[in-house]
Amino acid sequence: MSVFDCVIRGGTVVTAADTVKADVGIRGGKIISVAEKLDDGKNIIDASGLYVMPGGIDSHVHLAQPAFGGPAMADGFESGTRSAIAGGNTTLIPFALQPRGASLRQSVIDYHKEADGQSFCDYGFHLIITDPNPTVLGQELPALVADGYTSFKVFMTYDDLVLNDRQLLEVFDCARGCGALVMVHCEGYDAIKFMTDKLERAGKIAPYYHATSRPSSVEREATHRAISHAELTDVPIMVVHVSGREPMEQIRWAQQRGLKIYGETCPQYIALTADDLKGLNMDETGGKYVCSPPPRDEANWEAIWEGIRSGVFQTFSSDHCPFYFEGPQGKKNPKARTSFRWVPNGIPGVETRLQILYSKGVVEGRISINEFVALTSTNHAKLYGLYPQKGSIAPGFDADIVLWDPNRKETICQELMHHGADYTPYEGITVTGWPSLTMLRGKVVAEDGRITGEKTDGAFLKRSLSPYAVPQGKPAWDR
Repeated sequence: MSVFDCVIRGGTVVTAADTVKADVGIRGGKIISVAEKLDDGKNIIDASGLYVMPGGIDSHVHLAQPAFGGPAMADGFESGTRSAIAGGNTTLIPFALQPRGASLRQSVIDYHKEADGQSFCDYGFHLIITDPNPTVLGQELPALVADGYTSFKVFMTYDDLVLNDRQLLEVFDCARGCGALVMVHCEGYDAIKFMTDKLERAGKIAPYYHATSRPSSVEREATHRAISHAELTDVPIMVVHVSGREPMEQIRWAQQRGLKIYGETCPQYIALTADDLKGLNMDETGGKYVCSPPPRDEANWEAIWEGIRSGVFQTFSSDHCPFYFEGPQGKKNPKARTSFRWVPNGIPGVETRLQILYSKGVVEGRISINEFVALTSTNHAKLYGLYPQKGSIAPGFDADIVLWDPNRKETICQELMHHGADYTPYEGITVTGWPSLTMLRGKVVAEDGRITGEKTDGAFLKRSLSPYAVPQGKPAWDR
């Protein structure tokens, strides 16, 4: 009788800590052994010349999210998770959004209906809090955290999502009490509204002015304000999708003072610039790149790399937020033609996250292969309560594995993508490094661009409290 259901043989195993030539033995969906040579497997996968890495974990994706009367999102769970596994990802954490006035618990129940039986990969849920009323903060949120929804997101902008400073403080204080990790979208609502109105009055309505309406100073101010609120309430926070130097330096300042402030950045901030939003008229391609915060410039690319290398950023996520470009539901819909403010705000990217970071980071000598694994898998698992089930190659972990071809060159194009959107913002970017095979809990679910798994393969993950969300002591007011 074979000891292992499967042996991955002849590859180079890469974790956040080590790189070693070794075989990997799998049984019952778990990694059982990592050793120099393993022979006894029912199935043998030849990984010669490939890296054997933990499957990517993307902790910031938007799937099947309510549009509040606007254009529909291009990806539900089926297409979004299919795209994820094609790109070497095995776990996603999308967002269960609470509409204003709705029950948070009911919002989670409704979101499960979108996901159940529709996911090619494993998944958990963050919560999005838009209505932090006494019932939510006193009952629903603490109970949901205890049930395994151990992180949530709050917004400092958007009409339907923004919380004022008092609400932010109340939500942060609740998180401190129940042990949740808070993710914060840091952009100043009033400043953006002011700039948007000013630009529209001047007739500056093309997609490019989306970036003008929310400059770095708007992100910097909100980041500093979120950090200040976190310091006052003594609660750790994760500042998400950081776009450049000014907000990055705010996070670094807080970290150097000993505050538990974490940072996340994304491919658009090392691969796109605000100039990509330029176009001669509303029919041009600028709307394809509308996202928030917007891409900056190449000087800010280097600032992001500085933050990655120095440890300011713990995670590299896609912020996959897909919309169509063409058609009545697309970024060129009739209302969007009247002003950049109505262009659906977000871009697809879950399938190309790993390739962009590997090519621009590892291949170009900015980060090590071990740092790549930490940024794309291990740190996500640790921060969001999935470790040691997910995020590494070691006995006892789920056999979520990507075989990575470090020499394969590809030019990113829509024809290679598996998402629901009708474009990729990274069209034409040439990368080195591509997933050869993706395995979810011991099952091969994607190989050489072919999807071999089923939309029923993915399982919902109840997550533990993160040790990174533990406060440091008494808040300032109670010392």
